[in-house]
Amino acid sequence: MSRDDHIRIFDTTLRDGEQSPGCSMNLPEKLTLARQIAKLGVDVIEAGFAIASEGDYEAVRAVAKEIGDTKVASLARTGLMDVDRAAKALEPAALPRIHTFIATSDIHLEHKLKMGREQVLEEVDRAVRRSREFCDDVEFSAEDATRSDWDYLVQVFRCAVEAGATTLNVPDTVGYTTPVEYHELIRYLREHIPGSERLIFSLHCHNDLGLAVANSLAAVQAGARQVECTVNGIGERAGNTAMEEVVMALKTRPDVFDGLDTRVNTREIYPTSRLLSSIIGVPVQPNKAIVGDNAFAHEAGIHQHGVLQKAITYEIMTPQSIGRPSNELVLGKHSGRHALRDRLKEMGYELDAEALQRVFRQFKDLADRKKVIYNEDLEALVGESVVARRGRFELGDLLIQSGTFATPGATVEIFIDGEAHKATASGDGPVDAVFRAITELTGTRAELQNYQVKGITGGMDAQGEVTVIISGDDQRAIGHGAHTDIIVASARAYVNAINKLESMPGRAGDEPRGI
Repeated sequence: MSRDDHIRIFDTTLRDGEQSPGCSMNLPEKLTLARQIAKLGVDVIEAGFAIASEGDYEAVRAVAKEIGDTKVASLARTGLMDVDRAAKALEPAALPRIHTFIATSDIHLEHKLKMGREQVLEEVDRAVRRSREFCDDVEFSAEDATRSDWDYLVQVFRCAVEAGATTLNVPDTVGYTTPVEYHELIRYLREHIPGSERLIFSLHCHNDLGLAVANSLAAVQAGARQVECTVNGIGERAGNTAMEEVVMALKTRPDVFDGLDTRVNTREIYPTSRLLSSIIGVPVQPNKAIVGDNAFAHEAGIHQHGVLQKAITYEIMTPQSIGRPSNELVLGKHSGRHALRDRLKEMGYELDAEALQRVFRQFKDLADRKKVIYNEDLEALVGESVVARRGRFELGDLLIQSGTFATPGATVEIFIDGEAHKATASGDGPVDAVFRAITELTGTRAELQNYQVKGITGGMDAQGEVTVIISGDDQRAIGHGAHTDIIVASARAYVNAINKLESMPGRAGDEPRGI
């Protein structure tokens, strides 16, 4: 293969990443994240699995319409209905890609597909040819490639190329392979597929053995030129290849990777990571490479002394290189709108006038209750004012009665389509009482599945952030709320989740998954 100028980053956060339990997103959230991922500078955004549900179809179509200068892909099985649905969803895209796949391992052929090898070849040929009728950019994936017979893989990929595929993806669907083995597989395929110098070999690794990033980098060294990955490494089971780790490994070690690099703007990595976390309500583990809270923290005295003398002694990259603000102490009650706007911009949030005004009002309200407002506080405000879905229900005032001498009770005001309604309820505790009152007012039949509280920052005046997961009619919704009063934060999160659940379109009963 002739040396290419860069490693393509295929971001599948909106598709495979969203399949991770607890990481579902509604349409406004997907669009918000898609804009940021495009700003990050990835080469391809996989916006969804168009035939999986009406919601996925609408998401692919909306992202295709919104994102003009980045390729937008939809996943599709080899069935013609899948391909046609993907093509329809991608109609608004300036740079569409159809990504079709079928399993190739004998395990999948026997136990899932109930097909023979020749049938699979016929499926590949038909799907790729149909895809080429709609767009020139067609990617084919051999699901469970790393547990497939290598010679049969060559047959499958040759069939895909002859039908018109230009990108060949070699997924490690169950996180089974190892770096040396994966390197040899990519090398073998490149040697045995005619015209490989004109093709882009891609990889899609899962992290079941904790090797997704290592396997991806090994494949790059073997000649692969596209890495399929997700922000923060989210994804099914143990997750996918972490985008930020691959990008910074290539950036930090050009000596090892022959100078190959991506087109990612690394200063957008940290803002993208934080935005995703605020949308799905899943915090990044503190010791997560690149974007974790402890990634640039030094506690040992020897390390601290070295970093103070020269950062390179214990840091192989700077916080600024990934867009991490060095100044964590930011604003107070005397700060104005311009200071808030500039700080948010530094953190990666560029808000329009209306959104900025909403955040500013909440910022002033928070500043009256807190002496100092930190970056994490601002992220919570942006999540509530910009990312969180606005629906029929809006929380008004609430009054709580609680303690060891009283039965917990709550009176809650909810605006329904702009009209105020109140209800009073009792419960096992103040949060339960608030939720019961909200349930009565909204008429929801959803059940609370999970309730989590965390402190956003330290100190007696810290905000609390609440995440709730509710379910109803075989659908789930995640809600978030933040406030210095944890009961108010809980009410906000519950109302947010109900609004999301109510807005969800029906999903297919047997939803297809992916590679």
